Amino acid sequence: MRQVDYIIVGCGLAGISFAEKLRANSQSFMVFDNSSQQSSLAAAGLYNPVILKRFTPVWKVKEQLKIALPLYANIEKDLSIKIDYRLRILRRFSSVEEQNLWFTASDKSTLEDFMGLNIVKNTNPLIDAPFGFGEVLQAGRLDTEELIRRYKAFLIKEQWLVSERFDYQNLQILEDQFVYGDLVSKYIVFAEGFGVKQNPFFNDIPLNGTKGEVLTVRIPQLKIDYAVKSSVFIIPLGNDLYTVGSTYNWSDTSNLPTNEAKQELLTKLKSFITSDVEVVNHVAGIRPTVKDRRPLVGRHPKFHNMYMLNGLGTRGVLIGPYVAEQLINHIEFGESLDEEININRFL
Repeated sequence: MRQVDYIIVGCGLAGISFAEKLRANSQSFMVFDNSSQQSSLAAAGLYNPVILKRFTPVWKVKEQLKIALPLYANIEKDLSIKIDYRLRILRRFSSVEEQNLWFTASDKSTLEDFMGLNIVKNTNPLIDAPFGFGEVLQAGRLDTEELIRRYKAFLIKEQWLVSERFDYQNLQILEDQFVYGDLVSKYIVFAEGFGVKQNPFFNDIPLNGTKGEVLTVRIPQLKIDYAVKSSVFIIPLGNDLYTVGSTYNWSDTSNLPTNEAKQELLTKLKSFITSDVEVVNHVAGIRPTVKDRRPLVGRHPKFHNMYMLNGLGTRGVLIGPYVAEQLINHIEFGESLDEEININRFL
């Protein structure tokens, strides 16, 4: 029998963030993942401190940035990879009224660190932006595909990953430990994203799936090194490639890309990018979303060493490390969970 401190089910942004917290605490763990959930892989990876539709701050964004950026920097150092790219985000204004709303918002103490004070004039002939842009500060892009691919390879090398479906029926729940095959663990954390809908221990939690689709496009003439937010985001990847996203579908729960979403994204993109566009890739994933737009973190009501880490929604790059720290501090040091994320609010 192999003894570990934790079993983690799921190797997306939530599972990786929690594994990193365990590594920092020198605690042993085993991760189970069968690559069935695609939301982290299909994510654009943009981290942005401002809700650009309403010019309001992202929930707890200062705390999230303080935790997330060092965590990703540590992964880059330990795995000798590059995944965090600081990036300007320019919010395209559609009117003078939007310009005024931007200036009003940027004066607020919660936003002054994240919103530029000057209108950025458009100098690119292929972008239709007669009213210019507002610049978002302290933003960037995390290469989530590279992160997950390389982190799984790291876990395999360390013999910390089992690449198979977790069979809930084979989990033996004892008084103070769990037994799964030849593995014995004190704790188990389910970080499965939308896959939790198949989890008999937490399937009554009100987590919904929101399908998102993104395109990778080639636009050789565009030549921008900043992201633009208008009716959709366009995010530079280098080599004339850009990510365009994202869509929101609350009824389709498949990971299959759709032509309807592709056409929606292209139509919105061409409303402000006046250039030919070549689609080179199209992916989809189901985001784990919650009706109150807050994560789902906490202990099972019956099994006291069983936990959930889920519901990261559309902002998992920043939220993942924050809620992982909340959970490990709750388990190991008895700290109270933020009531806004505690699953007790639904139990």
